[in-house]
Amino acid sequence: MNAQLALLPTTLAATLGAVPPRSAERFAPRLAGVTPAGHGETVRTRDGRSLFLRGIRPDDVAALQRCFTRLSPEDIRRRFLHAMSELPDPMAHRLCNIDPALETAFVLMDESAEPAEMRGVGRIYVDESADSAEFSVLVERDWNRRGLGALLMQLLVDDCRHRGLHEIWGYVLMENRPMLELCRELGFQRRAATGEPGTAQISLKL
Repeated sequence: MNAQLALLPTTLAATLGAVPPRSAERFAPRLAGVTPAGHGETVRTRDGRSLFLRGIRPDDVAALQRCFTRLSPEDIRRRFLHAMSELPDPMAHRLCNIDPALETAFVLMDESAEPAEMRGVGRIYVDESADSAEFSVLVERDWNRRGLGALLMQLLVDDCRHRGLHEIWGYVLMENRPMLELCRELGFQRRAATGEPGTAQISLKL
């Protein structure tokens, strides 16, 4: 099993219990379940589609870049907090070649496509000096509203707890109401980001 996933529960019910409770209305109906697999987990959405959840790999560069091309300018700005027209090769390689001691990155792969396409990614960067980690989560627009963002966030929170960190935090644009609402339901606190107009800093004590 992937080293990152080995730290995590192998059933959806166990994973959900690892974070502050959220409403059953927005939670349980979204995913039918997670089935253990050799190197990851199969995630089945309410409408019957499947994605494969696993840790990111160095050979995911092309899939990550293709995913970027399918994002709208709004999606890109919400994820990167500024406009970008493309994901440069050096950045893509850096994002796919992580240092496990300081980073975790999960991807949701659509293996019904050929080649397999990346539909979502969640990651943390650990700041050892602050005993905390910064998170980022992105789900492709056509796969939104299926609980996948919540699943990625829950996995990242659980990973931070396994690492013994004190806090997980991130920057979110104030206009990104779905992410702010998700984090609110997961127990995150929100405050205005100093020197970043229109941006909130959200954090969860672990």
